[in-house]
Amino acid sequence: MPPSPHGPPPHGRPARRPGRVPDQRSGPGPRPPDRDRLAPPPDSTDEHPAEPPDPPSRARTAHPWIAPIALATLLGSLVAVLALTFRGDDFHTAPGALSLRYAIAWTLFAAAAWTVRRLGARQAAVFVLVGGAAIAATGLLAPPRTSTDAYRYAWDGRVQAAGISPYDYAPEDPALASLRDRWLFPKGPACHGPDRAPVRPAPERPKAEHPEGEHPEGEHPQARRPTPERTAPGSAKPGRPIPGGPALGGAHPRADPAPDHAHSAPDSAEPQCTRLNRPSVHTIYPPAAEGYFLLVHRSAPSGSTLLPLQTGGALLSVATTAVLLAAARRRRDPRLATARAALWAWCPAVPVEAVNNAHVDALGVLLTVAGLIAVPHRRALGGALLGAATAAKLLPAVALPGALSGVLARATKPGAPRTTARRTTAHRTVLEKFRATGPGRPAPAESPPPPPPREGAGSPAPAASRIRRAAAVVLPRAAVLRPATSVSRPTVSVNRPTASAIRPATSFIRPAASAVLPVAAAAAVVALGYLPYVLLSRSSVLGYLTGYVAEEGYETGSAAADDKNRYALLRLLHPGPETWALPVVAAVLLAVVGWVLLRGDPQRPWRGALVVTGTAFLLMTPGYPWYALLVVALVALDGRWEWLGVPLAGVAQYVTARAVDDGAWVGTLGYAVACAAVMAGWAVRALRAPRAASASRPTRPPAETAGTAKTTRTAGTAETTEAADAATPGSPPGSPATGPRRRRARR
Repeated sequence: MPPSPHGPPPHGRPARRPGRVPDQRSGPGPRPPDRDRLAPPPDSTDEHPAEPPDPPSRARTAHPWIAPIALATLLGSLVAVLALTFRGDDFHTAPGALSLRYAIAWTLFAAAAWTVRRLGARQAAVFVLVGGAAIAATGLLAPPRTSTDAYRYAWDGRVQAAGISPYDYAPEDPALASLRDRWLFPKGPACHGPDRAPVRPAPERPKAEHPEGEHPEGEHPQARRPTPERTAPGSAKPGRPIPGGPALGGAHPRADPAPDHAHSAPDSAEPQCTRLNRPSVHTIYPPAAEGYFLLVHRSAPSGSTLLPLQTGGALLSVATTAVLLAAARRRRDPRLATARAALWAWCPAVPVEAVNNAHVDALGVLLTVAGLIAVPHRRALGGALLGAATAAKLLPAVALPGALSGVLARATKPGAPRTTARRTTAHRTVLEKFRATGPGRPAPAESPPPPPPREGAGSPAPAASRIRRAAAVVLPRAAVLRPATSVSRPTVSVNRPTASAIRPATSFIRPAASAVLPVAAAAAVVALGYLPYVLLSRSSVLGYLTGYVAEEGYETGSAAADDKNRYALLRLLHPGPETWALPVVAAVLLAVVGWVLLRGDPQRPWRGALVVTGTAFLLMTPGYPWYALLVVALVALDGRWEWLGVPLAGVAQYVTARAVDDGAWVGTLGYAVACAAVMAGWAVRALRAPRAASASRPTRPPAETAGTAKTTRTAGTAETTEAADAATPGSPPGSPATGPRRRRARR
């Protein structure tokens, strides 16, 4: 071996060849490509490209057992605090102590959500799922503590099981007196507890028959309507059937043998009350919710009270966690997406509102999350799921604009649907050819024929596909809206049929139809859900909806807006918003929806849904914290944790305000802090965006390195041939599809 021209190497150090850098990343064998091992696959459709993966922390590499132990301790403490919270009924007696326990639970939740980010994706998924199930189970330890809506759910299920439409009668109607159970309609000393509303006792039924059209004094005009008890199945004159008897699940009411489920005697002289809220009005819940109530009633064992509804809420919350974890596997950074699922699974609002209070909002949240995840890939299915969520609880309708994110953006916008890098490159090539051969321009010199395709590189695109691509770029933009006969500019493709001149119109119509497909599917599902109840009910299927809007203070000029502290943030700008708040709220929401339609990311519709939903909460400041379960689920999808201040503000207005005199300022302060947190989070992300974008740009390897690039200069241009860093998806290693790519290099 000849001596090195650079002299002998130093003692103890190996010789180095000039022009080569030793590879310290691997041993003998071929050098791995210079791609990032954490980079996502080419078809991944989430996480902003300007957000690089988090580097591994020292705690996760040096002491991998510290984070799991700390996380298990935090989750155990959270479960213990929630169990103590549910075992004590402090909502009416000590709301201040209940608020303190809520604050401790939310603090433990925040610490656990921060700690889970230090785990790997698989380990975090196990903690999220198991911890979410344990936290949800704490809501089963006691009956509902802060809401009585579940009693109305049980009543609606019982009424439907008897073959009666829930939209036809109010709970205190004497026509439904035979369905009253002792646990829903207590008597005597049991009526002295909180959340009891007096009801009219059923009048004593006279023995003698009255002529048709005449009714005993005090009897409801529809009390003589045939019911399963009054008309035997085989009677000769059954009368008019009960609306919805066969369709709503049966013809006989369910009789529970337990002593506390005995039906109330109509001739009892004891005072009677009910646990149902608003017993004098019809139900307000949409058809999917009513179907859920009937399903739970049919599935529950005899003698059960509210435990089946609470169990259903626990199953729905765990199912939402499972959907979030399944979607995290397709995200750009599965570890970070898995950690974000904990924002729903461990949030204290979930066991309180979805499980213990058994609110049907959990069903709407599950369907909304599944619909938003499905929209980028299957728009019809996603729209149908969003429609089902709206039919379960009307609130998820505000998340529907998120499914239309970016539909008003230009088709060439990066990340827009039906736009790929390969198609953009083809369009640019065809456009350059057209500019070179247009009218009044000299024909270029004859170029050599293109080389035949390499083996394994894939078959060339079909002729029809090439024609459509060329037409979409070559024809002017106005040709999309004008008749085909007005197109006079030359085209590039040879032997193209005449009918292809109108092909660009389909490129405009198809994306438009695809954009409105989720809305159409959602509207169809809602209409189909209401249709059976419309056909089988005598009363309006809207029930008490319009009255509820006025009662909650959302009607123009309503006096309840001041009492319930609605429009709390707008009230800070100008007093008395009852007369002008609705137009302002509508204008702001329309502006936000327009921004989502124009600037939203179609691959992340949950971000637009979170912006619209959160803005609606900040403007209308509802006083019920279970409404904000939808916000919690959207935060778990998007990761913008600053929006969690919205459910905290609802808790402050609903629980903490009871502990102080004139507690309206508590809810106002809570929503003001939540709005400030959202604005601060937006400002911080806006400042970090340019830095993250510059950090995520890939560095170009030097063209002078041997074996990596070869430069050939031509007349006025420099073309660089570089080895491709990544193979074509689906191509085996070493195939021609992984060969060098040609691209222009800057001089």
